[in-house]
Amino acid sequence: MFLSLGLLLSPKTILILNLVHIFTIVLVLSALFAYLNERFIKLPSTIGLMILSLGFSVVIQLIGIFYPNTLTSAENIVRSADFSDLLLDYMLSFLLFAGALHVDWSKLHQSRGPIITFATVGVVVSTFTVGAILYSLVHAFSLDIPFIHCLLFGALISPTDPIAVMGVLKKAKVPKSTEIKIVGESLFNDGIGVVVFVTLLRIAQKGIEQISFSEVALLFLEEIVGGIGFGLLLGYVGFRLMRTIDHYETEVMITLAMVVGGYLLANALHFSGPLAMVTAGIFIGNLGKERAMSDVTLDYTFKFWEMVDVILNAALFVLIGLELLIVPFQWEYLWIGIISIPVVLIVRYSSLAILSVGLGYKKQFEPKTLTIMTWGGLRGGISIALALSIPAELNNSLLLLITYVIVLFSIIGQGLTLEPVIKRLLN
Repeated sequence: MFLSLGLLLSPKTILILNLVHIFTIVLVLSALFAYLNERFIKLPSTIGLMILSLGFSVVIQLIGIFYPNTLTSAENIVRSADFSDLLLDYMLSFLLFAGALHVDWSKLHQSRGPIITFATVGVVVSTFTVGAILYSLVHAFSLDIPFIHCLLFGALISPTDPIAVMGVLKKAKVPKSTEIKIVGESLFNDGIGVVVFVTLLRIAQKGIEQISFSEVALLFLEEIVGGIGFGLLLGYVGFRLMRTIDHYETEVMITLAMVVGGYLLANALHFSGPLAMVTAGIFIGNLGKERAMSDVTLDYTFKFWEMVDVILNAALFVLIGLELLIVPFQWEYLWIGIISIPVVLIVRYSSLAILSVGLGYKKQFEPKTLTIMTWGGLRGGISIALALSIPAELNNSLLLLITYVIVLFSIIGQGLTLEPVIKRLLN
């Protein structure tokens, strides 16, 4: 496809392709790769799609050796997709709402202490620990990187990605009590991680002397408390509307309007859109399911959002694979990324262990739960999207390649081995 586009379209024409054209290309590739995976490879969907898109990217680069215009055209198409904006401004709201819709509030509530602690304090502790280690690591490679830039990496890589996590957990036989902790933490630490990242990015751009503690505290209060509060309001309004009618087409449209309009409004009000979508999704998926939906509405609503989740997940992991075309490459950066893989995992486990022991949560966990949460806490598209949003003057090439290496290992390495690791740990 890229080959034919490279022959038919000039780089200038490709650069003005709009979002609809880009998404069409991605959707066609997603359908093709999904078929090849189901027909021949038979890997978990998200992993298979990303491996195929990675292979496709490698083939395009090899073709580019003989036909440079084809590679240039392919790179321009991927850049035109603007992965960061596409995921953070459009796809994320749908994916988080769809994922939260299936979360059982009663089970989530039982583990609320560890989930809240891991999603907040755990993310902050991990951000500074990973940032400090990366700072030492890059200087060992004779690279002069400011500490605040390393903290940016810590912030974008510390939260686990709920989209990647839920995509892999569907086929991994994780104990239900452990699964709710992994999924619940991922849904909320994603929003917290974005807030921490945005705060550190603002400090990196303005200088720490230009940012007061009260400004940071207000930002956290607005984003986190405002996001959760707005999500509750959004969920309640949707619930009340759905309760007054019994017409599944309209009720499905109400949930769709909640996501599209709610996410846009949350961002306009400077509330955390991800936290608002997670909260609204849990509200509708529990109270709305019990008191506002007939059996027919329930069936159509959940099937609709399941399909949205499947389609956008496929597109997301194809996009992650295609990003290989534009990720800058340097050997020093690659080695730092490889070394950072065990660093991130060790810090993840250590932060969970310290908090669980220190706050007495260990009694609530089954044996090996923290190990499963560490290996099952995948990084995915959100980390890459945040890395892509870092301006060039803040060492974005280094941070992007490190992030990409960790995400590839996380989704492919951890994702493919999660089920056998769980079986070995629990037997």
